[in-house]
Amino acid sequence: MFHHAGCIFNNWLLCSLVLIRAVLCLCLLQDAAAAAPIEGVTAEHFLVSVSGLRPQPPSVSPFSDLALGSKQPVTKRHRKLLKSSVAASGAPAGGEAELQQQRLARMQESRRRLLNDICTKYQPGVGEQLVSQRQVSRIYVEDRSRLLYCEVPKAGCSNWKRVLMVLDGAAASTRDIPHDAAHYANHLQRLESYDHAGIGERLHSYTKVLFVREPFERLVSAFRDKFESPNSYYHPVFGRPIISRYRVNATRTALRTGAGVTFREFIQYLLDVRRPVGMDIHWEPVSQLCNPCLLRYNFIGRFENLEEEANFLLRSIGAPANLTFPDFKDRNPLAERTSTTITRKYFSQLNATERQRAFDFYYMDYLMFDYPKPFKDLICLEDTQFKSIKVNKINPVYLTES
Repeated sequence: MFHHAGCIFNNWLLCSLVLIRAVLCLCLLQDAAAAAPIEGVTAEHFLVSVSGLRPQPPSVSPFSDLALGSKQPVTKRHRKLLKSSVAASGAPAGGEAELQQQRLARMQESRRRLLNDICTKYQPGVGEQLVSQRQVSRIYVEDRSRLLYCEVPKAGCSNWKRVLMVLDGAAASTRDIPHDAAHYANHLQRLESYDHAGIGERLHSYTKVLFVREPFERLVSAFRDKFESPNSYYHPVFGRPIISRYRVNATRTALRTGAGVTFREFIQYLLDVRRPVGMDIHWEPVSQLCNPCLLRYNFIGRFENLEEEANFLLRSIGAPANLTFPDFKDRNPLAERTSTTITRKYFSQLNATERQRAFDFYYMDYLMFDYPKPFKDLICLEDTQFKSIKVNKINPVYLTES
């Protein structure tokens, strides 16, 4: 009897040991899976493969090719939203409004197709690369409206931040938000602040928005704002090294304060491969700032038609009917807005070679966003020459925490 009881005890002990070992192995496997690197967030599909997270089925942005195809440029939901808010946006009523919305929708489709063609030609395969947090560092997130906005300075970004703050519930009206609050106290989330899964999900399913501006005009606007008005940051940080490097017989006052940088000195700095001070987002090309070939934006707006296109976007994403894009200018309000005429005046201070080199510097922006040559004597770069200059700089980048 004791022998039989001993056998039973031994069998029970053996089974228990086997069970404990199996549980321990399972725990080790789970720990290993959790510690494994996250598979890349690719720009082409924006899918994230993480232990415990299932890839979500694709969702359609109001401005995706599915929603704005040639057979059905405006979806039923899109049309309903537009009709319900025509009055709030200031658009024409009735059939004229319908035609206007379809025109704007087709314009978006055309811009996306052009961008896709340019990216395919000059940056083939970039959409298959992995997205780094640095490459989405300029993108603001508005989760309520499922919106991603890439900040392009001097292309309406101050007012766009105001709009995002209202959409986020941080303010009741765009007019309640001072300029400094819009930039330094907006409490808006940047896409880089999310983890790998959060970045991937938002890139995959949110409406990605980019507003651009004629490159030379944007450059002149930045110069006037940062160097012709008092500025406690740009004068000492950029002005002093620019004057020190490019001005002959600079005065002690100019070297000490950095005030009074001329447009030609600014262009010399911009085109210098060994700049005495680094690049800045206010004049960095949009093609580098927002990575349009990598991220493939759903909506590409233009500063030159900012209010109409911004309100079209707001209506299309279902923003509150009383929210329209603001048109006020609260930074240097007495200064005339930078226009084509003003831009030509500044560039007339340069010789033909300097204008050509500046055009070459922003050439990709001119191509991607279909802006014409600003001066007739400018020469477009040869395709082979341009490829050797630009595409060889593109290297695969992987998503990392830093």
